[in-house]
Amino acid sequence: MPSTLLPERLSQAFRDRSACLGVIGLGYVGLPLSIAAARAGFRVIGFDINESRCEGLNRGDTFIGHIPATDIAEVIAAGRFEATPDFTHLAEPDAIIICVPTPLTRHREPDLSFVKSTTSAIAKRLRSGQLVVLESTTYPGTTEEVVKPILEETGLVSGQDFFLAFSPEREDPGNIQFTTTAIPKIVGGDGEAALHLAETLYGELVTRVIPVSSTATAEAVKLTENIFRAVNIALVNELKVVFEAMGIDIWEVVEAAKTKPFGFMPFYPGPGLGGHCIPIDPFYLSWKAREYDVTARFIELAGEVNTRMPYYVVERLARALDRCQGRGLAGARILVLGLAYKKNVDDIRESPSLKLMEILESRGAACAFHDPHVPEIPRTREYSHLAGRSSMDLLPETLQAFDAVLIATDHDAVDYRTVAAHARLVVDTRNALARSGLTDYAVVKA
Repeated sequence: MPSTLLPERLSQAFRDRSACLGVIGLGYVGLPLSIAAARAGFRVIGFDINESRCEGLNRGDTFIGHIPATDIAEVIAAGRFEATPDFTHLAEPDAIIICVPTPLTRHREPDLSFVKSTTSAIAKRLRSGQLVVLESTTYPGTTEEVVKPILEETGLVSGQDFFLAFSPEREDPGNIQFTTTAIPKIVGGDGEAALHLAETLYGELVTRVIPVSSTATAEAVKLTENIFRAVNIALVNELKVVFEAMGIDIWEVVEAAKTKPFGFMPFYPGPGLGGHCIPIDPFYLSWKAREYDVTARFIELAGEVNTRMPYYVVERLARALDRCQGRGLAGARILVLGLAYKKNVDDIRESPSLKLMEILESRGAACAFHDPHVPEIPRTREYSHLAGRSSMDLLPETLQAFDAVLIATDHDAVDYRTVAAHARLVVDTRNALARSGLTDYAVVKA
């Protein structure tokens, strides 16, 4: 059995890297965190319910495009990382970091089932002297109202026997400028001892740690960051619709406006929101606000605007087909260019491309896709009917076979000159062709 460490000894173990870390959830957050910790000199046990994922990681394989297999192989060869689906080993780590999904239900209410089941698994093996940190994005109060009671059902007391903290993940998949270790870390603790321990641990992993007064404050920081983005994206999406009616190019407007050296921050329109954060996190706060008889009107309005964007894009595409080819969507063949929710990654979580395909096919169109980073559509909770479709090769004859190409994600690896030269109709939601200098081609911006 691992030795019990008092706060002072645990803090020292973090500083001299003799502590063992456990990371639960080896996805887009947990895996880069595990690699960063292992590179810092910690022994890391990664836990994941996906057995095949664990087997692949232990072979040094990667399943996330922007995380090289060499990075995984490096920390395995050093003997500092192993992945396991066996949660009976949870007594071994001195610190356990929870990085599991926090999706929404169909009714846009928080789904904490992964957090609760993970916490229950920890509770079965919880021992004195462990630090438990929740990183999953959630509403203020989750750490103390949901996680803490489950752990204290063991008879152990937070702040006395074990230590509990919240530190929101801030990953930006594919961003080579701001990697895990370069992004400042917010930490809030359930008591001073927990805060100190979390601050010490993350201080060994990242360049800067920002302590806040409570776990609820730390939870609120993450939501505020993503709500800020969601509201501003909704604003520019609404401006796109308004300016389009006036014959004004929103992309030109934003490019000119951002030359102002103060008082303006550029946000860009798109076909809808994607990723695990911006489409979901704001509703965690609006849901929690109702408990206090408060209506988060900006959040709800931004959500309404952003969720309507795929329908707006489809209408623009339908009008373009009618105007350019004298036909409707029924029976039309549409190639969706880009399946990932953002450029240069393979992450399709909440991708608007999936929603676009669903809407188009509900109106009688036949859809295919090309994405250099997503070879096949995996099974998802909302779009299982699209699973198994493969990315098409982007060849001149392929492009010519479709009635329209809909650019939904602006990957750098796409040859937009070939697209512009051979597609019968291009509807561009990302201004990709114009940014590639292809201004001499007829393109419908949507």
